[in-house]
Amino acid sequence: MKYSLVASLIAQSTVVLGELIPMHFRAPTPDHFQDIVRNDTFDFGCHAAAVPTNEGHFKLNALLTEAQIDFVTAEYASSGITVHRSLTKRQDARAAPIGTGDRFAAGTKIPVGLGTQSSTATIGTIMNIGEIKSAVQALVKTYGLGYQELPNKTFEGATQYIFYAGAGTDKSKYHIYFSAGIHARERGGPDNIVYWMADLLAADKAGTGLTYGRKSYTNAQVKSVLQAGIVVFPAVNPDGIAYDQQTGSLWRKNRNTRAGTGRNTGVDLNRNFDFLWDFKKHFDPSTSPASTTPSSETYSGSGPASEPEVKNHVSVYSSFPKIRWFVDIHSAVGDVLYSWGDDENQSTTPTQNFLNSAFDGKRGRIGDSTYKEYIPAQDLTNARGAAAAMVNGLKAPGGRSYGYQQAVGLYATSGATDDYAFSRFWQVPNANKVYGYTLEFAPTGNFYPANVNEFNQNILDTNAGFMDFALEAIRIGLE
Repeated sequence: MKYSLVASLIAQSTVVLGELIPMHFRAPTPDHFQDIVRNDTFDFGCHAAAVPTNEGHFKLNALLTEAQIDFVTAEYASSGITVHRSLTKRQDARAAPIGTGDRFAAGTKIPVGLGTQSSTATIGTIMNIGEIKSAVQALVKTYGLGYQELPNKTFEGATQYIFYAGAGTDKSKYHIYFSAGIHARERGGPDNIVYWMADLLAADKAGTGLTYGRKSYTNAQVKSVLQAGIVVFPAVNPDGIAYDQQTGSLWRKNRNTRAGTGRNTGVDLNRNFDFLWDFKKHFDPSTSPASTTPSSETYSGSGPASEPEVKNHVSVYSSFPKIRWFVDIHSAVGDVLYSWGDDENQSTTPTQNFLNSAFDGKRGRIGDSTYKEYIPAQDLTNARGAAAAMVNGLKAPGGRSYGYQQAVGLYATSGATDDYAFSRFWQVPNANKVYGYTLEFAPTGNFYPANVNEFNQNILDTNAGFMDFALEAIRIGLE
């Protein structure tokens, strides 16, 4: 957006969340979107992605207010960019319903995934925030899994937890880490990972394989994946999830009110990690990898890892020092992102790296030659290989469209889970190298699954994606 007009859009961003409308921009090339994505008052979901269409154009999804839509329609009238409202005014919070009560009966009834049931089986509702914990407790009790409460309570007082399976009590034997629910409105993320773990454990016990739509796995593959040691943080943002489920407001951030109330409530937890967090210092001033404005959906908080949820997320690496692979589960684009997210990758100039202060103020401009983020060539090969494997798995159950790309995409990001995971090897003494990924399930673009069928297809896709990712991670190496 032209910067002389940013102030007016900041004012527009103070409207209530109920007025956010799913829409998309359409343009001949991804480069047409560069000006738009620099505006941190616009909500592009987890990351701005230029998605090719069958008509030969590119589509950029967003959530804007009516006033913002009217503004950009006029502003870009002669730019080659067109603006399109969704056919519905907003995503229907009632489409795939949230469960009521507790179907897992306080941890006494185990969740049953789709991979161990007949092809006609369906799961009727998304887990409510209480059911996520109840489902985990049932798995822990039934299969004797590890369970750990995390040290920091959330702003609203929730106690967070992880569970882990497959490698016994020696925490140095755990190599794969999944987290979900960091953005509250991305419904179904916790379900995807909990039901997958339920499938693995049930198949392992029964001596059977798994089937997700058109993709099947043997019991030997199930055992191999479990033996890699899996750690799961199923609900990173419980306060936000509870609020979104209560209000249907497409809520993204946590519920910290220290910076204000209303739209000023909350921090984007996926901009709060200690990776180039001080973006005004580290990035070119023309870029917007995060925001210092509390009303923004990408507000990065008062400091690096200021939020208890982020502190808890980071603490897992200390508890499980040999984690090698990490996936953060998001929606709704239909792609897999690998590091880096702060600038384009290069493997020839090691001095161009995120720790080198000589390049402060130069990072984040896509397509320039001033700075590109260094990644060792073998690490890039490994990162791409596991991303490609996950995409193959995601596509297999139902043939839906998924892709993989470097996380920087249309614009740079700071403080994200995946880059923090990968950066630890260089910035945290004695840290293990961790390949970090963001999975964006739901290629439909729906944060709220449009119906129960879509919710179930998301489970099938992601569960096959998790399997293929884990198998490739094992092949590349866990140590």
